[in-house]
Parts: sequence; C-alpha cells; structure tokens
Amino acid sequence: MKRREFLRTVAAGVGGLSVLDARGQSAAPAKKPLRVALIGCGGQGVGTLLPQACNERVVALADPDPRCIEAALAKIRKVAPSADTAAIKTFSDYRKLFDVMGRELDAAVIATPNHQHAPPALMAIRRGIHVYVEKPLTHTIHEARLLRDEAKRCGVVTQMGQHGHSNEGCRRLCEYIWAGAIGQVRENGSVGNWGCHLIDPSYWALKLKSPEAVEVEDMHGGIGGVWPIRTRIRWDFPAREGMDPVKVYFYDGLAADQQYSEQTVLKRWRNVAKREWQNLPPLVLELEKKYKRDFGRAGSLLVGDKGIMTIGEFGDGCRIVPEEAHRAFPMPDKLLPRIKGSHQSDFFRACRGGVPACANFDYSAPLAEIALLGDIAMLAGLKRRVEWDGAAMRCTNRPELNRFLKPSCRDGWKM
Repeated sequence: MKRREFLRTVAAGVGGLSVLDARGQSAAPAKKPLRVALIGCGGQGVGTLLPQACNERVVALADPDPRCIEAALAKIRKVAPSADTAAIKTFSDYRKLFDVMGRELDAAVIATPNHQHAPPALMAIRRGIHVYVEKPLTHTIHEARLLRDEAKRCGVVTQMGQHGHSNEGCRRLCEYIWAGAIGQVRENGSVGNWGCHLIDPSYWALKLKSPEAVEVEDMHGGIGGVWPIRTRIRWDFPAREGMDPVKVYFYDGLAADQQYSEQTVLKRWRNVAKREWQNLPPLVLELEKKYKRDFGRAGSLLVGDKGIMTIGEFGDGCRIVPEEAHRAFPMPDKLLPRIKGSHQSDFFRACRGGVPACANFDYSAPLAEIALLGDIAMLAGLKRRVEWDGAAMRCTNRPELNRFLKPSCRDGWKM
C-alpha cells in the first residue's frame, strides 16, 4: 500500500479519533513485560526506539511500507533473540491496529512522520494506552494542547522523545542558573536546527512560559512547506518567578555568505556540511576567538548580567565563560531528581506506576508550542512581529495567522 493510499483509507469499525476506552489504566502491572506497539517503523522508530521497546514485549508493528515492517522484525530478532516474532501482529494502517488490538496494549511508541504524530497518539490516549511520541510532539499548537488535555483526562502516562531532558547536563544547567551563576539571564541564543532539543534546557532553566511575541529577524529562501536556508527567530518572554524578561534567539541554516548546494549541505540529514558555513550567533564567534574555545556545531549561550554560560545541544557540558569564572563558582547543590537509565526507560518505568515521566505532556506540550510559534512567525514573514495571547491561543495583531493554529483536516482525521 502506498502512503497516499494509506492516508486515504478509512479503517472499518471504531477507528475514528473520537473513541474513548473507559479502562483508564493509570499504571501497568509491576512485573509483567509491557505490551508495546511501535507505530512508524522508519529509521527513528527502528534505529532508536525499538531496541528500548524490546526490553518489554513488542506485540504489534504498524507502517504502510512492508519493507519497514521487515526491517523492524529483523531488528527485534537481533536485539531480542528470544522474542517470538511470529506472534507479532503487523498492520499497514495504525487505525486498524487500534481497532484490532486496542485492549491488548499497555503502551504505544509513535515514530511516524511529524504531521502524523498527533492522530495515533490521540487514538492511544483515548483507549487508555500510554504513549511515547517522538519529537516534535505535534504539527500544530491545537494538537499539542489537545494531547496534553486528553492525556490528563484519560490518566495515561506520556513522554515526548526529547531524550536530552533525561540527561545530567540539563539538570546541572538549571542548578547553576538557579544558584545565580551568571545573574539575571536577559538573552539566550541557540545554534542548530533541533527546536525541541535546543530550546528545552533554557526553557527549563529560565522557567519559560508563553511568550508575548515572536519575530523572524532574518530569513532567506523557503516557500510553501520548504524550510528556509537561513533563519534567525526571536521570542520575547515576560518576567517570571523572580526572573527578568528574556529574549530567546534561534539561529539556523547557512551563513549569509553561503549558497545552498550539494557541497554546503549534507544530502542525508540536510545539515550544513562544515561548521564555518553555519549561521552562527556573532557572540559565539567573538567568544571563541577571545578565549580560544570551540563551542561545537550546536548548543546555546545564556547571557546574564554577571556572565555567560555555554551548553551543548542537549543541555550537556554547561560551562561559565571564561573557564576561570567556572572554576571559581561553587558547585551548586543538586536540587533536581536524576533519571536512571535512558529517556525511554524513564517512560516505561512511569507506565508501571513510578513518578511521572520527566518529559510528560504537561511539560513538553508548552515547549512544543514555543517551537511551533517560531513556524507561525516564519509564515508571517520577515520582520513581522507576531503578538501572542497564550491564554486565548491566538495571534492578536495578525489574526490571519490563527488559521495555522488549528488547520482543517480531511474527513476521518478531525480531532
């Protein structure tokens, strides 16, 4: 079955998005392996998520491409030789999977294409099935809020696949910032193109909520659904819980003196081929030259009134600049609980009744919303400030953008 046919096919029975299973499973049995379905058997699903799911019991796979199903079964045989792959049920349509096996699942791991994250997640949630959803959580702000609210209503365990959030580095960053290591942070700049990964450490450490406004300060290329080859986006956040207002910047793509080509952009991941060709914050280049440091290809700078801190792409390796200032600052107390094991194991542990998963939808849906507002700003255009009312979920000064918050869906896909 081709993907277009897959998207158009309406499963028989109760495959719609509005079904609610009254089981209300708050936690799975403590000792039995969890019964897990993998929805989306491409590179991310099979390469990253499936090996962790094999620590439980994979009972179902869904993907419209039979080659992906075969790759998933081969991976299971490799990482879990004792697994009975003949007993694993396979589906070309995840709606059919939920119709047939909805009452036989404890958890669903979702690694479909980005625009198809929310529909299967919502189907699982409304059947009382715990869900792990790859990043980005959703394709629209409405979907992010809907998943968060429905998960809370149905009492299921959730986790978004921002695996850096389980790392030690994110927690150390928070503890340094909260201890006043660089004073009041007034500015934050990210390098790279992974919104949920790169924004997450600052979102947590700076206690960010909904921004007041977002604006694209620089953008080159891009049309329709095609990503620009260079962007610089700014979010304006108000004061929060003893913290001053802060501006968050996101740099992405090629430097202004570079052209898009097979030489400058890697074919597989569409990443900039060489670091010197990246669109980097000027302050990064200035600090690297001054202190003879290399801050890497992705990460963030936090600029405070008493200093500057650098972090890696997943919040790792936080250091005050210059290094002498870092060594002079007392090691802050550990205030946050640490995660044992992987980000995925944190989810499965929560499914058994442990503490909530660290990137559950109460945390990750508002984070996803911030990144999605950056997309909305790009749709608005260059240097067209978008003022945002988070409580009302609307763009107040550019109402024409509100249609992108909850776009219309074809019959059978309305949520």
